[in-house]
Amino acid sequence: MNIHFILYVKDQKKSSEFYTVVLKQKPNLDVPGMTEFRINDGCILGLMPEKGIKKLLGHILPDPAKAEGIPRSEIYMRVKDPNSYYKRALKLGAKKLSSLKKRDWGDVAAYCLDPDGHVLVFAKKSS
Repeated sequence: MNIHFILYVKDQKKSSEFYTVVLKQKPNLDVPGMTEFRINDGCILGLMPEKGIKKLLGHILPDPAKAEGIPRSEIYMRVKDPNSYYKRALKLGAKKLSSLKKRDWGDVAAYCLDPDGHVLVFAKKSS
């Protein structure tokens, strides 16, 4: 199974630049209307303009732009060095929510908001 997680973003170019630096990888697709980052063999992170999904689905879809800055999703990433991802995100304008610390489920994790208000978590198993 291949899974694509698509985030609706206000500014595709700005969000693409943010994730390129945070993830330390270039998108494998970057065309008007969609940017994609291959996270691994079965997972893609996509960035689609809010206006694009609204145009595609029309009036039946509540307008994502009306929820600007309100967290509507969380991307929980287990990585080797969560603090470096977290610091890169903050340096690029992400909003700090919670610094890297041990969590009661066995991970150490740091939380922030990306430029569109999506919650990003960088974590690893606690040693």
